[in-house]
Amino acid sequence: MEDLLRVLAPQVLGVLARKHGQFAECEDAVQEALLDAALQWPDAGIPDNPRAWLATVATRRLVDHWRSESARQARELRAAALEPPPPEVPVDQDTLTLLFLCCHPSLSSPSQLALTLRAVGGLTTAEIASAFLVPEATMGQRISRAKQGIKKAGAHFELPRPAERKARLGVVLHVLYLIFNEGYAASSGPSMHREDLTTEAIRLARLLWGLLPGEPEVGGLLTLMLLTDARREARSLPDGMLVPLAEQDRGLWDSAQIAEGLELLPQVLGAGPPGPYQVQAAIAAVHSEAVMAEQTDWPQILALYNVLEAIAPGPVVTLNRAVAVAMVNGPEAALRILDGLDGGLAQASGPAQASGLARWHRVDAVRGHLLEMSGDPVRAHECFLAAAKKTGSLPERRYLLWKAAKLGQFST
Repeated sequence: MEDLLRVLAPQVLGVLARKHGQFAECEDAVQEALLDAALQWPDAGIPDNPRAWLATVATRRLVDHWRSESARQARELRAAALEPPPPEVPVDQDTLTLLFLCCHPSLSSPSQLALTLRAVGGLTTAEIASAFLVPEATMGQRISRAKQGIKKAGAHFELPRPAERKARLGVVLHVLYLIFNEGYAASSGPSMHREDLTTEAIRLARLLWGLLPGEPEVGGLLTLMLLTDARREARSLPDGMLVPLAEQDRGLWDSAQIAEGLELLPQVLGAGPPGPYQVQAAIAAVHSEAVMAEQTDWPQILALYNVLEAIAPGPVVTLNRAVAVAMVNGPEAALRILDGLDGGLAQASGPAQASGLARWHRVDAVRGHLLEMSGDPVRAHECFLAAAKKTGSLPERRYLLWKAAKLGQFST
């Protein structure tokens, strides 16, 4: 039921926002309808048409809200006569319109990302806060301000014109990327991945590619998602234990999805200056083409990461490049990169961003992996323990504790 509500939420919000135009009020009404569904459906059962049920309840909440405001009597009379709106346009178009509305230029980039993750991706405030490495309360305030910003800007529920659509595209792609990442490697909870989020991100990327087929970064992101998601079944054992990429049974990879991604990649490469999603898709393709881990072309992957760091520098890219450096030049060279990452980030981004990176478990996890490769099990043990304490993902914590336990004999 939770997965169903997550899928239906942006669809119902799109219908209400298109019909009534008031995004913030519609979003609040949909959240109330979702709460009613969560309370009633377990006992009463899921309705035959759950989307219409949610739209009806949300519409009633809107009417109640308008009735409570005496200054909106005219709107109350109009709203009181409303019936649950029929799907006048395809649901997919509503979802795309909602996606671009949340990326309105009157909002800051962080607010655009946060609002879209909430309204379209269905992520909780806590999940979004984890993706941004900020406290949950801070993210809640950011989302609230974003909804008020949409209202203040007088934004209409309609697809922007092509020129404006292109201007908002970077944020839209970033949002879909974050939704996919949260689904592929859940930041918290008992499951390693959330298929509902990865499926929704891929669906939206397909819609966007259909709307903007000439945009290579849109195709690049779709390719990246397809090739990455193809590994999903091999990423964990039946008991839930995480399986690193190098140890995965590649026979479990989705060959049809890989073939689709590899067929799409040539269409998006070479159409202009390379973008970050195209480069990441190319990296994923190199992994996908290796029948065995030992056949992976790590020099090519390192060359691609060098390109990626030049066009889209950041700590995540540097961390991933360090792993490639270790496979090509040895772990000691990679550890020097991590040492530089710690100091360079603190100087360039200030204490807030540095402390955010310090709370990120992947830095300790990668350092532990590199120390283990270099023959330093004692320090590797300490890093794996530190990483386990920082992650909110139970499968990752279990794996990291298992890694620490394997090395624990060397730390006594």
